[in-house]
Amino acid sequence: MSFEVPDDLRYLESHEWTSLDDESVRVGITDFAQDELGDVVFVELPDAGDEVVAGEAFGVVESIKAVSDLYTPVSGEVLAINEELFDRPELVNEDPYGDGWMLEVAPSDGVGYDELLDADEYDAQIA
Repeated sequence: MSFEVPDDLRYLESHEWTSLDDESVRVGITDFAQDELGDVVFVELPDAGDEVVAGEAFGVVESIKAVSDLYTPVSGEVLAINEELFDRPELVNEDPYGDGWMLEVAPSDGVGYDELLDADEYDAQIA
């Protein structure tokens, strides 16, 4: 089976994706991760204003099969969370790289973007 792995994103080995713009990093889970989990029924996220630490869990995604921790690639302040996921957690399954995003973080100590997996490296990991 082939999974969508957009070239313009970076990835964690724990199956989160991240995109970078001028001021923030957006985080979600990959197409592969949502497929492995099955139907997502609940998402637990931090509050805007909370601090997150790179490599540490920031929340939980629960499906009919499993409960999994979510990890952030950067340390910083949570600027926004996708509150729509509280009412419609299935967005994670339907559009993991779009409407299913989870949080946006203002990085406090640089991003370390080059240390994250690129699309080819992530694709090789899940192959």
